[in-house]
Amino acid sequence: MRILHTADWHLGKRLETFSRLEEQKEVLEEICEIADREKVDAVIIAGDLFDTYNPSSEAVELFYRTLKKISNGGKRLVFAIAGNHDSPERIEAPDVLARECGIVFAGYPNSLIQPCQLGSGICIVKSDEGFAEIKLPDFQYTLRIVFTPYANEFRLKTFISHENPDEEYRTILTERWKILSEKYCDPQGVNILMAHLYVMKKDENPPEEPEDEKPILHVGGAQAVFSENFPDQIQYVALGHIHRKQTIDKNPCPIAYSGSPLAYSFGEANQDKFIKVIEAEPGKPVSSKSIKLKSGKKLLRKKFKDILQAADWLKENQEALVEITIVTEKFLSGEDKKLLMGSHEGIINIIPEVTDKTFLESLSSRTIDLSKSNEELFKEYFQFRYESLPNERLLKLFKEVQAEEDEN
Repeated sequence: MRILHTADWHLGKRLETFSRLEEQKEVLEEICEIADREKVDAVIIAGDLFDTYNPSSEAVELFYRTLKKISNGGKRLVFAIAGNHDSPERIEAPDVLARECGIVFAGYPNSLIQPCQLGSGICIVKSDEGFAEIKLPDFQYTLRIVFTPYANEFRLKTFISHENPDEEYRTILTERWKILSEKYCDPQGVNILMAHLYVMKKDENPPEEPEDEKPILHVGGAQAVFSENFPDQIQYVALGHIHRKQTIDKNPCPIAYSGSPLAYSFGEANQDKFIKVIEAEPGKPVSSKSIKLKSGKKLLRKKFKDILQAADWLKENQEALVEITIVTEKFLSGEDKKLLMGSHEGIINIIPEVTDKTFLESLSSRTIDLSKSNEELFKEYFQFRYESLPNERLLKLFKEVQAEEDEN
């Protein structure tokens, strides 16, 4: 059985004001092509399907069009869970209709997927809260999925830990996974656990989260689930949340983040992006391979001390989205900014690194004399901002705007 593992699509996400929708269309088309080329039997998407609780109509349309295509007319199972950026209610809303296309959604840790037989031959034969057993048409054995959509403290206490609400986060999850695995995951089927969580190997350095990722806070300050908390019956743990592809541990089985399909913050600068394809059969260790994605723009960040060198580097990297830091004695001049912006259309940030401490101290102690006229204040501001006085054309325009304001 071949299973494609992906996560953290973040559809609708922008980089500052820069839309990534066209790149997302390209990379999702590539993932669909890989699914066909690799002849995968199932696709699992481990959370953060959208970037916000209320995604744009364009992001929603792209999501459902992609799932319809990747499901191959309902012949290929697609199983998707909610992440911390997703609305669980929104994710589960189309579940009944989606299941007719071989697509299964789970928004909550205790979601219960009703058994059903689909026209394509896919059959959900058994289910429990946080568990589904699925029969695929071409296999005598079944696929068992223990699933945990993003589970914060409130959701776990509300949905899982009614009797012991003060238990630690890790304890609640460990016990729940153990119960489900012992009950349903014998060696006669393929046993997968998928979750949107922060996972690390105990006593090792934690994996780095994306710069703009919303922190996942846990009960009692426990910031991670440990790899040792996963049950022995599970053959592969498919994770979402961390945007860099990595295997956290190989014991008791491969525990892996597929990573996001695009770089979404400059903390991911220069990263390659991947999906994972797993080959699994009952009672045996899985094998897996990572397939590098080619679509989407690279994110590059670099520091310069020379404006001309920065401009040359920008001209050499036209296909990337960039963030540059300029080491400068004082703030950048208008001429410098114009040169840089004219060298590249995909500049997201220009960060001045000011080295003149005396200048910085003078700024922090500077006061504004509000007894001066608006025109004088405008001149002072312009000189402070651009290190030159405004020309006559700008002054004339400022006076016209001021006159219009006075009339109103």
